[in-house]
Amino acid sequence: MQVLATGLLTFLPAATDESKGSFVDLDVAAGWWIGLLVVISILLLVDLLVVHRESHEIRTREAAIESAVWISIGLAFGLAVWWGFGGGAAGEYYSGYLIEKSLSIDNVFVWALILSYFKVPPRYQHRVLFWGIFGALIMRAIFIFAGIALIEKFEWVLYVFGAFLLFTAGKLVFSDSDHVDPANSKFLKLVHKVVPLTDELDGQKLFTRVNGKRLGTPLFAVLLLIEMTDVLFAVDSVPAVLAVSHEQFIVFASNAFAILGLRALYFLLADMHARFSYLQQGLAIILAFVGIKMIIHDWYHIPTWLSLLVIALVLAASVGFSIRSTTEPDVIEIPEDMPPPDER
Repeated sequence: MQVLATGLLTFLPAATDESKGSFVDLDVAAGWWIGLLVVISILLLVDLLVVHRESHEIRTREAAIESAVWISIGLAFGLAVWWGFGGGAAGEYYSGYLIEKSLSIDNVFVWALILSYFKVPPRYQHRVLFWGIFGALIMRAIFIFAGIALIEKFEWVLYVFGAFLLFTAGKLVFSDSDHVDPANSKFLKLVHKVVPLTDELDGQKLFTRVNGKRLGTPLFAVLLLIEMTDVLFAVDSVPAVLAVSHEQFIVFASNAFAILGLRALYFLLADMHARFSYLQQGLAIILAFVGIKMIIHDWYHIPTWLSLLVIALVLAASVGFSIRSTTEPDVIEIPEDMPPPDER
């Protein structure tokens, strides 16, 4: 009976301690971590073995439905965080989720560039992106735990993260996005030296045999480039999320659920880069805001609800202005001194 009670306590809502500055400090039971990893594993298996068991081209309607489902799952987990840890923890989760989701949109357009360059058929794109997401989850976990460990040991790292986010925001405003050029990728040239590659696809396989020699297919090169670009984006997004939460469980969960829906978002937005003309400016404002929040944390802590509100409003405004700019008809200006048509 005592063993049973102990097991049940593992899954009960964990206590919250507000002693960690102005951020929530949670006593997360092992059951919550196990539950989170089980949910993520089940979602990945269902997506790979049930929903996308057969390779096929994903149309816009299917992508829109899947995106709605993934977003709903991410938002629903925020409610579980609310139930288990309170409103403060839920606010940090939703702030981190919004930051990661908004910054990941740029990642989607990079994927489109890579998949287009290697001429990956649409029916094979989901499988390579699936493994890309799987690797991204592992690398994000490493980044998150390392980042939080650094903050806990050296609090001045927050100033470094904040300054870096301000620098990144400036780059977004005053220069083009630092996108990967597959044709001139030094990373890909290094891969060629280590792993021999072939130019021919072999279905969804990452490796194939040619004349008895094991070679990597173009999908393997695509997967490595996708993982490399995620590392580059994680350098920006992980410090940004750490500006709104220092709790490992919240930061990892918000990152994980935001990343899980990126495949569906890719098939929905890959060809719409031109329509999001103000997204880059919106992301710059978000990065600058969280960077400033990090730098001034010793003097003033911006409340979690205010951070969430600012991020949501900036993201909505950047998308709204982008849509408006692409739907407004072009206006032809007529010089004031031009005579009417009947007088010409």
